[in-house]
Amino acid sequence: MNKAPGSNKNLPSPFIIEIVRILTISVSKVFWRIKFRNTHNIPQSLKSGLVVAANHQTYFDPFWICVPIKRRFRFMAWDVAFDWFIIGKLIRRLGAFPVSLKKGGSIRAMKDALEFLRNGDTLIIFPEGEREFSEGKQLKFRSGAVRIATEANVPILPVTIRGANRVWSQDHKLPSFGRVEIIYHPILKTSENKNLKGKSDQLADLNNQLTKIIASAQRDIL
Repeated sequence: MNKAPGSNKNLPSPFIIEIVRILTISVSKVFWRIKFRNTHNIPQSLKSGLVVAANHQTYFDPFWICVPIKRRFRFMAWDVAFDWFIIGKLIRRLGAFPVSLKKGGSIRAMKDALEFLRNGDTLIIFPEGEREFSEGKQLKFRSGAVRIATEANVPILPVTIRGANRVWSQDHKLPSFGRVEIIYHPILKTSENKNLKGKSDQLADLNNQLTKIIASAQRDIL
């Protein structure tokens, strides 16, 4: 596998990731009775990069999604957070890379994301761009996830987070108890849309497919 952007010290730490994985699953089983469905759909041995796209209901989502994924993963984080005490070092060791809100920041982050994917890494993306509300209605998907996956020529693993809208959505000030399920769908191949007339048609079709797949399992948990 080729070397990822940055020096070796910026590579995710397997040791720290495993500790966070154990803590996440232990706490989540107690407080949110978390269940992971259809994990056989996770392409653990895939040699190419992989985009994992999911709906977004809580701040815990990235940790939950990654629990059963035994691959090196990356996710974007606000560049300012890297200067925060303890948090900055932790998210970097967990595989985060910075995206700046300043002009040109998103372009730099896009280049880094593409390079990580071409190096075989797994990139976590939330196409909604923000957390859902407690009613659980899925927000409009932006095309960034399918655009990056198509550009890097890697498949997408759609993931549905269900029930977490009652845990820590936009209109919750603090997290609460609940029941959460994480559902992994069969991978969506970006190469199958190459026969469409233009790039915009291809991205729109993929984004529509992704939206429908994730929404198909997003019913409330009783």
